[in-house]
Amino acid sequence: MTYLTILSALGGGVLIGIAAAMLLFFNNRTAGISGIAAGILPPWQQDTSWRLSFLAGLVVSAPLWKLLGGSVQLQIDTPLIILTIAGLLVGYGTRLGGGCTSGHGICGIARLSLRSIVATLVFMTTAGITVFIVRHGL
Repeated sequence: MTYLTILSALGGGVLIGIAAAMLLFFNNRTAGISGIAAGILPPWQQDTSWRLSFLAGLVVSAPLWKLLGGSVQLQIDTPLIILTIAGLLVGYGTRLGGGCTSGHGICGIARLSLRSIVATLVFMTTAGITVFIVRHGL
């Protein structure tokens, strides 16, 4: 880890916090990505414009960063079928858990929600166990 890595991580965290605070302040909505994305799927919500704008910002941010001279390094060595299965499991888990890491981990913990604290502990513990199993072949 370098000094630049720490600064970019800190800057990213600050931007995520500002975005979550602005969404809560101006729209009275929690910045949970799974809930935002679900709101643009059938049956459609009436407030899709801000949802599409928020999701577009997520998609455009990395190319914009690279255009402004930042470095974006992406390397995916996992087969597409494994990524697809993992994505489906994550999607199922977010529905089962009533939200995702951004909704529970960022917004819920900031509100001191016991439900979000427990959900985030379960997310992070499961992620740690999964990484351990995958990397050590258990």
